[in-house]
Amino acid sequence: MLVVHDVLADEADGYRPASSVGSGVQAVQAVVLHVDLTADGAVIERLPGWAAYPAWRTYYRMFTLQPGQYGRYRANFRFTGCACAPRWYYETWTVHVALTSPRPDLFLSAVADRDVDQRVHLYGGPARRTARQRPA
Repeated sequence: MLVVHDVLADEADGYRPASSVGSGVQAVQAVVLHVDLTADGAVIERLPGWAAYPAWRTYYRMFTLQPGQYGRYRANFRFTGCACAPRWYYETWTVHVALTSPRPDLFLSAVADRDVDQRVHLYGGPARRTARQRPA
């Protein structure tokens, strides 16, 4: 079963967290992700998006997980509004995915088996992109 817990903290709302929970393929696609469950595990991909910077127009494989593993993906983006009302806004993502039994403290206490950090300087400065995999 695929479950998505989406938390948004928007400046317009004083950064008060708003939370929603959904399940299934549509919930995963709504947060711009794709999960391909295979016999060996799960492939987690980011879907194409419309960020102004860094721009991505293709699928991006974040990581592959085997049963019992957990992965974390971090990224940030700058977006623009439409041409009729141009306005910048920013998003920071932290995505946790686990292919293991749920437990309340999993994402707080466990060390990610796959850890991808694609946060960048949003004005085109030096990028900081790392991927770390914990030894098996």
